[in-house]
Amino acid sequence: MLCVASVVVVLGAAAGTVTALGDGDERDRGRDTAAAPPGAGATLPAPSRPPSPSLAAASPTVSPAATPSPPAARRAARKPRAAAASAGLYRHDESQVLDWVHAHPADPRTPVIESRIANRPAAVWFADYAPGTITARVRAVTSGAAAQGRVPVLVAYAIPDRDCGGASEGGAPDIDAYDGWIDRFAAGLGRGEAVVVLEPDSIAQADCLDAGARADRFAALARAGRVLKAANPAARVYYDAGHSHWNAPAQQAALLRQAGAASAASSDGIFSNVSNFRGTADEVAYARRVLDALGGPAGLGAVIDTSRNGNGAPADGEWCDPDGRSIGRAPTLDTGQARIDAYLWVKLPGESDGCKGAAGEFSPAYAYELASS
Repeated sequence: MLCVASVVVVLGAAAGTVTALGDGDERDRGRDTAAAPPGAGATLPAPSRPPSPSLAAASPTVSPAATPSPPAARRAARKPRAAAASAGLYRHDESQVLDWVHAHPADPRTPVIESRIANRPAAVWFADYAPGTITARVRAVTSGAAAQGRVPVLVAYAIPDRDCGGASEGGAPDIDAYDGWIDRFAAGLGRGEAVVVLEPDSIAQADCLDAGARADRFAALARAGRVLKAANPAARVYYDAGHSHWNAPAQQAALLRQAGAASAASSDGIFSNVSNFRGTADEVAYARRVLDALGGPAGLGAVIDTSRNGNGAPADGEWCDPDGRSIGRAPTLDTGQARIDAYLWVKLPGESDGCKGAAGEFSPAYAYELASS
């Protein structure tokens, strides 16, 4: 996808095994159409209603068998949601960076990588089409988070025609199959709080589809949100808004509305900057403009991927493991910013876009560079 991972690399076969998506974040290639300490965080604020690439490279994903594979009236701004000390974001105990840290205790880079990357909570990706095991694998993550009283971040990434035939191609074979996969994904969500990042790049990149296929995709995404929220009213579902240098806010909002992102029955808001490098201030401003144009319930908010945006995006638009980048703000559910629900590490720092290592694989040299910049 132009914004999402370029390759899906499955690392294990057992249920609950972590895998990773490679990052060919091509979001910045020919797509600049935009207008103008470890984070524990807080519990997700209560919804204001009844419970109801972007991805150049992906973060840890849970996957089974090895198979290769992102203008309504202005609403009053929400006040920042209060932090609650009882729960923060969940760090899944299986990831490439943790595997490397455990295997290299004597490496001089290990303390920095461990403290600044491995010990921080990151999203878990579900990027394979494996309906027979998806429920158990989602449940392994959500039950692990619930046991710790923490909030997991899960990425559903199996939409048909994913990445429009690019390096991250894959996903379900058709829309009916995807609907069934989502049903099974939802069955693993449990009852605890959770954040679901729904199909990175699926909306911002939809212009590669013809009108009929685009309508089918948007209908499937709207259905997916309804299914996820009906299965677990405590889950918060966010839809793809690309990033601040992709589609203009009004254009992106119009697409989001078609995909159900303005409906309380399916959506809690939008996500931006997944696997990209755009600065937090730019993404906050962009997300608010998209939300203003989107309309919908006053409670809709945004989550922003801050995993690699500490130094912002490179001036030359380079998307593949660009030099001089840095990890961004620590993941947290307490941003202190109106309508910004969380800063998340959706893309795991250190997993290569394909230039400083194989796409989707952990590179200690790249991780150390990001963590020490």
